[in-house]
Amino acid sequence: MSFEFFCITMIALVLGLVVTFAGYRIFLGLLPLWGFFFGFGLGIQTLNYLFGYGFLASITSWVVGLIVGVIFAVLSYFFYIFGVGTMAASIGYSLGVTMMLWIGVSPGFITWMTGITLGIILIIITFRFNLQQFVIVLGTSIMGSATIIGTLLMGVENLSLMRLADNPIRTMLQGSLVWGILYILLAASGIFVQMMKEQTTEF
Repeated sequence: MSFEFFCITMIALVLGLVVTFAGYRIFLGLLPLWGFFFGFGLGIQTLNYLFGYGFLASITSWVVGLIVGVIFAVLSYFFYIFGVGTMAASIGYSLGVTMMLWIGVSPGFITWMTGITLGIILIIITFRFNLQQFVIVLGTSIMGSATIIGTLLMGVENLSLMRLADNPIRTMLQGSLVWGILYILLAASGIFVQMMKEQTTEF
């Protein structure tokens, strides 16, 4: 293992821990970054699922992903409500796509539409019932844990970054049972710790 790879790994692990257990406290700083990565992934997967472009396999997918990512990042930075909505949408979309792929549905329009639909539904539920705080805690715990376990998988089992980036949650849950259990326990711990810290905090 090179020194550069070791440094990158440690930074990723520390960042993952901070996001998992203190994501709510640093949420405002995460908004543009979260918006960019969700927009980037959404743009690429839309081309992949609807038009058959491979995941990051063409210049077009990179360009579309970057454009959508920048738009989401800018809107998340200037409009707090958009940032919260983006987080809710990312959770719903990831859940929908993961669920469809998990049951064996091939990537395509149905998978994409299920993710989009659940994303919209979660946005509506979040603002209708004032669940912004819980959504932020849930999202940061899930993605922080994914960063930690994904980094460990890349180091220990030589999992490719491309495969992990395509659908990190599904990749971890469908891998070794031990890694799946560790991921679920870590995410649950993050949710518990953050809720205990912020139970008296209101937006």
